[in-house]
Amino acid sequence: MRMEKTLKPLSECSFGDCFLIKEINIKGPLRRRLLDLGFVKGAEIFVLRKSPLGDPVAYRVSNTTIALRNDESSMILGEIVRGNTK
Repeated sequence: MRMEKTLKPLSECSFGDCFLIKEINIKGPLRRRLLDLGFVKGAEIFVLRKSPLGDPVAYRVSNTTIALRNDESSMILGEIVRGNTK
């Protein structure tokens, strides 16, 4: 019997984590923009830096850096494939 991993939101990742996208639950123009930037199922996202107050957070995907607010990144689900090595 295969155990399914529980998907986590991107917003729960820490600095230095590598995150594999499984689902994007965003609608409208923001979804289209994220897809155009490379936020697609199967893409790896790297957590680059958090702002001093923790929101927004800078991520790297497909050689592009983008800052997302927690309410946006909480709708991108997947799993951490490599954690912070600090």
